[in-house]
Amino acid sequence: THGHMQGGCYEFPMARAPLAAELAFPEYPSVRAGIVRWPMSVIRLRSANKDELLALADVILDAWRAYSDPSALVFAETDGVPHNTVTPIARRRDGDFELDLVLRNNLTTPEHPLGLYHPHEALHHIKKENIGLIEVMGLAVLPARLKDELNGVAQALVRGDDLRADETLAKHADWAEQLRARYAFTEENVHELLRQEVGAVFATVLEHAGVFKCTPQGREAFMKFVQSV
Repeated sequence: THGHMQGGCYEFPMARAPLAAELAFPEYPSVRAGIVRWPMSVIRLRSANKDELLALADVILDAWRAYSDPSALVFAETDGVPHNTVTPIARRRDGDFELDLVLRNNLTTPEHPLGLYHPHEALHHIKKENIGLIEVMGLAVLPARLKDELNGVAQALVRGDDLRADETLAKHADWAEQLRARYAFTEENVHELLRQEVGAVFATVLEHAGVFKCTPQGREAFMKFVQSV
């Protein structure tokens, strides 16, 4: 994903994302609302009335903190540990106040001990760390180790070397083999192709962090929460 400069400031990709569905909260008539077309689960509120916008945001936050839907693997708490919160992002938009509420959940499972809504193990060679505010908005913050590691992967892809023979690069071997099957790597194209493919991994990281997936079943579960509000 790519942001762009607007008015001399960087605009994050999520700020540019349109609504996938409009929502109505009749008790807050000044607030326009919707679900954002984004890999993570985002409710966008917009209004010229800051107090009414914040009041609705509080209602949504309180509802989400208490919300469970076992069929969607959403649990407000397990064994007394709370799981649900939001990442809030606020901005001004043409004189209005706009607030994106990103639904988050830190549930862990035996298969995903770092978190069900966290980068899954197959992606840990690129991104194992938590998804922070900047990443939620679409700008990848990648570990510094990748600078040297990806240079090593690039050299191995061009030469045809076996990454498993290098202790540092071995974790990238499965990914590299998939890339070899899709591209003919050269010195001229390898770095740009790797940059694009790391971006694709990051997009999948955001999908893993989304509580309600961008599928018909996921959207139905998302709307079930909205209706509870």
